[in-house]
Amino acid sequence: MTTLALPLFHPAFTAGMVLSLSLIMAIGPQNAHVLRMGLQRQHVWLTVGICIVADVLLIALGVLGLAQLGGLSDKLQGALVGAGVLFLAVYGWEAARRCWAPHPTAALVVAGSEGPGAASQPIGRRQAVMSALAFSWLNPHAWLDTAVLIGTASLAYGAPGNTVFGLGAAVGSTVWFLLLGAAVFWLGRRLGSATLWRWLDGVVALMMWGTAAVLLVSLF
Repeated sequence: MTTLALPLFHPAFTAGMVLSLSLIMAIGPQNAHVLRMGLQRQHVWLTVGICIVADVLLIALGVLGLAQLGGLSDKLQGALVGAGVLFLAVYGWEAARRCWAPHPTAALVVAGSEGPGAASQPIGRRQAVMSALAFSWLNPHAWLDTAVLIGTASLAYGAPGNTVFGLGAAVGSTVWFLLLGAAVFWLGRRLGSATLWRWLDGVVALMMWGTAAVLLVSLF
């Protein structure tokens, strides 16, 4: 019991979960797909489950794969972590800009889901699975955010801290998709509120900058 609970209180676990949430909370192709499926009431939880599994596999690939690279050279590890700090700073700035001047992405997602015939074209389970996998694995941003950025950030915690970091990231991804699926199922069209996504972008910016600061400190 104690052994299982210990990682939950590890700083690396918290950092991994915060980074994962900050990267995934911003609306993108994967989140937009979950929103569409939820608004159309088609295979919502199947889509959520596939997105969770796909993200966890990408996180494992990034953390375990880049951990091997990190062991080769302190300079290489420093360069990778530094690149991660730069990416997070830029992504945080983009989220902050959306907060001040929000892009109508969320409204477009909802509008697209409510278009003519949107609810009258049911899809099968196989198609739902393939669509979720496509939005998860054929999206370059998913590979950059989930595999590369989380994998790079995990290097700052060494071994076995990097594994705990990856576990936290996987939990963060799981929690987000479960909450998103539940929210779109129960709240529906109210998720199209520009104010909601504006506040969300503000939180994302702060979380990304905070994680970038922690990684930057780890270099010294």
